[in-house]
Amino acid sequence: MTAAKAVLRAWLPPVVAAAIMFGCWEALLAVLNPDGFVLPPPSRIVSALFGDFDTISTATGITGFIIVTGLIAGVVVGALAAVLVTAFRSAHETLTPLAVAVNAVPIIALAPIFNAWFGILSPRSNQAVVVVLVFFPVFINTTRGLGQVEPSQIELMESYGAGKWRIMRDVRIPNAMPYFFTALKLATSLAVIAAIVAEYFGGRQDALGNIITNSAGLTRYDDAWAAVLAGSLVGIGLYAIAVVLERLVMPWYFAARRAT
Repeated sequence: MTAAKAVLRAWLPPVVAAAIMFGCWEALLAVLNPDGFVLPPPSRIVSALFGDFDTISTATGITGFIIVTGLIAGVVVGALAAVLVTAFRSAHETLTPLAVAVNAVPIIALAPIFNAWFGILSPRSNQAVVVVLVFFPVFINTTRGLGQVEPSQIELMESYGAGKWRIMRDVRIPNAMPYFFTALKLATSLAVIAAIVAEYFGGRQDALGNIITNSAGLTRYDDAWAAVLAGSLVGIGLYAIAVVLERLVMPWYFAARRAT
C-alpha cells in the first residue's frame, strides 16, 4: 500500500462521517427551525467565525499559548516522573499516590486556587491547570510502558553488564513509546479543555473561554459556538501533530504492525 493510499484510508472515513453529521445537523435545524434554539446550524457558526475573525483569532492565539505551553510542560514533567518511579522504588511510593490524589481534584477547585497563588490575570495560573490535567495520563501510561518489559530482555542486558540507566535507555524507553504517544494524543484534548475551563475563572478577557461565557450570557450563541469551534480546531491540530510525531519517532513500530 502506497503512502497516499494509507493516508486516504486513515482519514477518509472520519471526514465522510463528519460531513454526514454536519449535513444532517444543518438539514434538521432548517426543517424544524426552532425558536431561540441555542445550537445554531454549522453554516451560521462558520459565518460567525469569519465575521468576527480578528477577535476570535486573537483569542485563539492567547488561549493557544496557554494550551501549548501547559501541554509541553505537563508532558515533560509526566514523562520524567514516570522514569523516576520506574527507576527508584522510593519515588514510586511517594509520587504515585500524590499523582492520583491531585488527579482526583476537579478543575473548578484547582483554578481558583492557582488564581490566588499566581494572580487572576497571570497566564501561569491557567498554565498550571493544564499541566495538572496533562500530567496524570502521561505519567500513568508512560510508567506502564516502562514497567511492562519482558524479564528475559532485562536479564540479557544485565548479562552484558548493562546498568540501570542503560537498560532504561535501550529497553524500557523504546518499549514505553507506544504508551507515551497514546497518552500524548489524549493529553492534546485535555489541554484544550483545561485551558478553556480555567479561563472561566480568570485570565485575560479576550481569551476563548471568556468569549464563550460572555457571548452565551448575551445569547449570542453564534459567536459562542464560533469560539468553541476555534478551540476544537486547536485540539485537532495538536492531535494531528502528535500523530505525525508518533510516526516519525516510531517507524519500526508501524512497520511491524503492517507486517503482521
